[in-house]
Amino acid sequence: MQAQTGAGYFLKGFDLINTKGLRRFVLVPLLINLIIFGVCFYYLFSQLEVYIATIMAWLPEVLSWLEFAIWPFAIVTILIGFSFIFSAAANWIAAPFNGLLSEKVEAMLTGRTDDNGSFSDVVKDIPRTLSREWCKFRYYLPRAIGFFIIMWFVPIIGQLIWFLFVSWMMAVQYLDYPFDNHKINFDVMRDELNQRKGQSYSFGITTALFAMIPFINMIVMPVAICGATALWVDHHKAKMKAL
Repeated sequence: MQAQTGAGYFLKGFDLINTKGLRRFVLVPLLINLIIFGVCFYYLFSQLEVYIATIMAWLPEVLSWLEFAIWPFAIVTILIGFSFIFSAAANWIAAPFNGLLSEKVEAMLTGRTDDNGSFSDVVKDIPRTLSREWCKFRYYLPRAIGFFIIMWFVPIIGQLIWFLFVSWMMAVQYLDYPFDNHKINFDVMRDELNQRKGQSYSFGITTALFAMIPFINMIVMPVAICGATALWVDHHKAKMKAL
């Protein structure tokens, strides 16, 4: 049964990662995510007071009375920023395995018989998948710098803009795996997501929110890949095949 929203497809990913036949392909992305998020968030929370103090130091003396009101926004800012950085690092490392997981999910959802997926296939795809991750990074970096500056100098509104940007990048990151498996150009993929912007943002916002939740964020990567692939099968694949 098709989900109704992008958020629904992300949640569908929780069911898919438990599907018989997919679990072994979920394992490597899951382990990579567990290790990176576990180590990084342990460090982040051990240094949280330092980061909060740094943010508060930016507050003018005349507005020091706003400290308690700004504290929650400072925490959210840190969580949003670091959750995407951690996700990006995990996706670079796990990129070949993420593409393989997406391929297997699509084969299961479409009933296609697929005997590929050996370790040698993963190794063979490393140059292509890393090249695609580099395309995403080049798209991300200049925009991230601009929105990051806005986030620091325009309180509250800046944080909201940054969150929406991170959410868009979450959609781009995970929905790109099935597009890339079909050798669809990165710019074509972005144009297609733009045409379904509401659905794409719904998926990305949900992914970003779950990526900010400790412990749950450790399984976000395989869940998002499965959900994004289901969304591709239901809403993008037929159109892309017709091009």
